[in-house]
Amino acid sequence: MAININQNVQSPAVKNDKVDQNIQKQQLVQQQQQAVASPAQRQDTVSLTAQAQQFSKAAEKASASSGVDQEKVDKIKAAIAEGKYKVNVEQLARRIVQFEGDLFGRK
Repeated sequence: MAININQNVQSPAVKNDKVDQNIQKQQLVQQQQQAVASPAQRQDTVSLTAQAQQFSKAAEKASASSGVDQEKVDKIKAAIAEGKYKVNVEQLARRIVQFEGDLFGRK
């Protein structure tokens, strides 16, 4: 009994599958090119959560502020001008030592 391997029944189907795959690939490439060529037709949207909106507002306020409590500065200036401002030398010395320790990595 001889087997003829050239008469494979599935061969045309395999060829058709490959042709179909190539056609689908070409169509996909064309669709992608059209999407890139006409970005005005696409409309992307973004929505922010309420928490993200609050964070955005807080960030805007922080960037707009100078970070200086002007009212406190004015009170200290007035106290110095009137001679009423007292310096706590022990606290000042403690904070200088702490600052230098943080600065130079010592504790």
